[in-house]
Amino acid sequence: MDTLTPAQATELVSRIGAKKAQAKYVKVAVSSFLSGPLLGFGCSLLVATNASPWYIENAPGLLRTIGGLVFPVGLTMIMLTGSELFTSNVMYMTTALLHRRVSAGNLLISWVISYFGNLLGMITFVALIAGYGGVFHEPVLRKTAISLAMKKAVYPAWHQIFLKAIGANWLVCFAMFGSIMSREAISKMFILWMPVTCFAALGLDHVIANMFYIPLGIWVGAPISVGYYIWKSMIPALLGNIVGGGLFVGTAYWYLYICGEEQDILLD
Repeated sequence: MDTLTPAQATELVSRIGAKKAQAKYVKVAVSSFLSGPLLGFGCSLLVATNASPWYIENAPGLLRTIGGLVFPVGLTMIMLTGSELFTSNVMYMTTALLHRRVSAGNLLISWVISYFGNLLGMITFVALIAGYGGVFHEPVLRKTAISLAMKKAVYPAWHQIFLKAIGANWLVCFAMFGSIMSREAISKMFILWMPVTCFAALGLDHVIANMFYIPLGIWVGAPISVGYYIWKSMIPALLGNIVGGGLFVGTAYWYLYICGEEQDILLD
C-alpha cells in the first residue's frame, strides 16, 4: 500500500518518538539547530509577501492567503530532512510516552534540547541572514517586520495567544501526522502544505515561528523588550503549542487507535 491507515500512522508516530528518545543528545541538538533556519526561510517568505501596502489596505484576506501558501516551504524542508522541530516533537514524544515506550524524563530532555536548539538556530538565522545580511533593510520590509512583531507580541491578550497557539500546533502536528501516512515525497509535501497554509493564513501562533517574527521586529526597531516578548508571547505560545500537539493530536490518536488494543499494529 502507498498509504498507511490512521492506526498505522499512530503506531509509527510512537516508534519515531521512541527512536528520538534513544538518539544522542549532540545529534538532537544539531538537528534542532538546523530546523530553526529552515523554518526561518518560510517565515522570511511570509514577511516579504506581506510587504504589499496596497493589498494590506484593499485585500488583506488575499494577502494572508498568499502568505499562508508560501510559508510551508520551511516546514516542508524540515519534514524532508527529518530535522528536529520542537512543536512536532511534542506529538511524537507524547504518543510514545502514552504507549510506554519512553519515560517522562526522556520526554522532558527531548523537549528541552529541541526547544533551545530551535531557539539558537532561529536567533542565529535572524542575526546573520535576516539582520546583518540586510534581507529586510528596505523601509517597506522593515515596517512589515515591525507590524508582524507587534501583532504577535503586543496587540493580542495573553489568553488569545495561548488559544491561537493551540490551533497552530494542532494543525502543524496534523500536517506531520498526515505526511507520515504517505510513503512518497510528493504526497507528503502536498498533505503537509494544506494544514500549514491554514495555520499561517489565519495568523495562529507557533512558538518557533515567533522566534523569527518577534526578534526580527526587535532587530529593525519594534518597541518590544526581550522580557516582554518572553512573558507576553513565548510562554503562552509554548504552552498552547504543547496542548495543541500533545493533547489534540498525540493523545487523541493514541486513545483512538492504540489505547486498549490487544493486538499490535503491523506496518507493511
